[in-house]
Amino acid sequence: MMLTPRYFFTNDFNDFYEYFLSRPHKKRTFPEGSCLWKPGEPFGRIHYIISGVEQSYVEHESGRKKILSFHGSGTVFPGYHQQDYRIESSIVTTALSPMEVLEFSKEQFRSMFEENSALSARIVEWFSMYVNLLLYDTAHQEYNCSFHKLCNLLYLLLVDENKRSPVHIPQSDLADILGISRVHLTRGLARLREENIIVTNRRQIIVTDPSALAKYCSMETL
Repeated sequence: MMLTPRYFFTNDFNDFYEYFLSRPHKKRTFPEGSCLWKPGEPFGRIHYIISGVEQSYVEHESGRKKILSFHGSGTVFPGYHQQDYRIESSIVTTALSPMEVLEFSKEQFRSMFEENSALSARIVEWFSMYVNLLLYDTAHQEYNCSFHKLCNLLYLLLVDENKRSPVHIPQSDLADILGISRVHLTRGLARLREENIIVTNRRQIIVTDPSALAKYCSMETL
């Protein structure tokens, strides 16, 4: 089976929850809107998300932001690695809703990584999925017009949400994921509404005709 790219990661480590609980950790909560670590810091802590959703983005010096991904319950973020990379100091991670997490230091996670071969294999697979997303995002951002970028994103979110569920992402965030202006986003959504492919309300987008949406998607999405 060919895996499709994912912007929303959830339930990737559910089966390790009891194992994580048995290992040294801190249980922490984060209110909506708070940062999970200070902007400018390298990734020094690793979270298993029990509940809530976080958003990860890069903020440019101009003030614009590019949303990279979303992470929900059952997922480990930012994943385990020993090196500190300069780009990490530009990545901001905030709570989109109240969050509860199990927090591990790098050394605590390293111990689990080395002793649990199933966990280490899952970490490698998870990073493969994340790299796949970044490669996909680079390709479709480079070669597609804003309308096709929007259709690609809605299709991937629709697939990830089991075909019929609403997309619970504010429209302003869609523009920041795609790197397009709000004007182009509004035009694209209006076109899809006029063609009866989507319906929208204040905080939801519901795709009502997935096959019609797929016809506007580029091949790297399908």
